[in-house]
Amino acid sequence: MAKVAKESPFAPARLPVLPPIQGVRFATAEAGIRYSNRTDLLVAVMDEGTAAAGVLTQSKTCSAPVLWCRRSLKHGMARVLVVNSGNANAFTGMKGRAAVEATAEAAAAAVGCKDRDIYIASTGVIGEPLDAAKFTDLLGDLAAKAVPDAFEPAARAIMTTDTYPKLATRTARIGDTDVTINGFCKGAGMIAPDMATMLCFIFTDAAISAGALQDLLDEHVKTTFNSMTIDGDTSTSDTCLIFATGAAETRGQKPVTKAKSKRLKDFSDALCDLMRDLAIQVAKDGEGISKFVTFTVDGAESEAAARKIALSCANSPILKTAIAGEDPNWGRVVMAVGKSGEAADRDQLAIWFGDHCVARNGERAEEYEETAVAKYMKNSEITIRIDAGVGDKSATVWTCDLTHDYVSINADYRS
Repeated sequence: MAKVAKESPFAPARLPVLPPIQGVRFATAEAGIRYSNRTDLLVAVMDEGTAAAGVLTQSKTCSAPVLWCRRSLKHGMARVLVVNSGNANAFTGMKGRAAVEATAEAAAAAVGCKDRDIYIASTGVIGEPLDAAKFTDLLGDLAAKAVPDAFEPAARAIMTTDTYPKLATRTARIGDTDVTINGFCKGAGMIAPDMATMLCFIFTDAAISAGALQDLLDEHVKTTFNSMTIDGDTSTSDTCLIFATGAAETRGQKPVTKAKSKRLKDFSDALCDLMRDLAIQVAKDGEGISKFVTFTVDGAESEAAARKIALSCANSPILKTAIAGEDPNWGRVVMAVGKSGEAADRDQLAIWFGDHCVARNGERAEEYEETAVAKYMKNSEITIRIDAGVGDKSATVWTCDLTHDYVSINADYRS
């Protein structure tokens, strides 16, 4: 009997309410793809003229929907997004391609567009053929009854082992016009950065070209989704898409075509903040989580090097299990820094657990007092800071601990 994950201790007491965005509507259904008595199909319908951009997994065994999205992104426009949970449609050969093509054909017919305007994502078990016939005949009705104020149901429909839906909203100003950015994502296991991680969908009413959106997404994914990990395993289905309906143009916003435009500064900052919020929410719902962990690396040769060192720590099973056991074993941090392959001066290395310096100048800090640090490790949120001692660049990575529950979930549970 599969074990259902207990709710994350970091699940919010109240979910944020996302306002409708002009030009996009949602509908969900119980298609019975893998789950019983829960929604597992999402359809988002967007107005004509909606621009699209995205970042997709770099996995060499990526899913059929990822390949489809790569093709559609070359066009840069969107009318429909179709997402299913329960089956990743990955490693499914020609059957997988046929399922994607059937889905795109049905979605395009539902709104009267070309199949290149359709975006598709799937999440769930790998290697089992997806029977698109279970839901293609639903797409027409779903597109017709889609409504704007359904972000939470949309987020719930794409969940697998998630214990809560991840949602975020921001407002920004472009020129003299206020615009809205909403996003939701899913992910709790098989989470590691290699572009973006998990499934994430962002919508805005701003009038921004596909090229500018792509540049913004490429820039911000590095310090948000690519700086978050749960277990070091990159999914075959990682997809992050952003859609801009352009409806704000009717309220006076002049369209923007360049990401570096000064008029996009506030929007860019808000988008980055929203993406960071969602990335942290995913880390806080890691399978079996008991502690949320932040690794910050200073004193590195470059930001990329600092991020790689932080990820080496965040993906270390032996370090993450020590954190789960509330053991202030800073020797495991030293190990993880050393195995990263990035420059670090052993004799200048310094490590802090919270405000407690545990190592300095390549050895245990004189003021180190294990009882005090062990008490700190009982907190639900842990921060570990490292100074590599070779430069002035920094990076931050978010993760969670590795518990017995993570092993139980993944030993007994096929999402």
